[in-house]
Amino acid sequence: MDERTVVTPDASGLKALGHPVRLRMLGLLRIEGPATATTLAARLGLNTGATSYHLRQLAQHGFIVEDAERGNARDRWWRAAHQSTHTGAATAGSEEAEAHDAYSQALAVFYSEQLHNAVAERTSLPEEWLRTTTISDWNLKLDATRARRLMEALFELIESADEGDAGDAGVGDYVIQLATFPRPGTIS
Repeated sequence: MDERTVVTPDASGLKALGHPVRLRMLGLLRIEGPATATTLAARLGLNTGATSYHLRQLAQHGFIVEDAERGNARDRWWRAAHQSTHTGAATAGSEEAEAHDAYSQALAVFYSEQLHNAVAERTSLPEEWLRTTTISDWNLKLDATRARRLMEALFELIESADEGDAGDAGVGDYVIQLATFPRPGTIS
């Protein structure tokens, strides 16, 4: 399998991704593949003008690129430029920290919606897939070094698991939402 491509956006890129519509568009392009503004507008319930604007913003910041192998003079096709977005730590009070926080808030809403939809559909899953779902939490006592090592080990494990191809029998899209953080109000 090819190595997964990752982007780590700067403050400007994080601001661009902080818009919920752009997050959804980028997610659709990553998961469902290339699309036009028209097809994305229909999928998201938006008008094509707004969709085109958001696509241009994503392209300006390098999250998507025009798919030159598709389209014609009328239709521009877009595809995701990377398979994954990672964020780093930002210095408190900086412009980057504000952009990171706005992006994180939009992402938290997006993840919550995905989880809500997955729970609503859970009972209709085939038994074999039903056994692959969980909503679990752990509260551990760790220092910052061990917490970082745990997070990195989880990243490595998750990245090594992605070996399926959409055309393979029995392979389905599987979502892992990973949130690691100190329990709010406990670290000063």
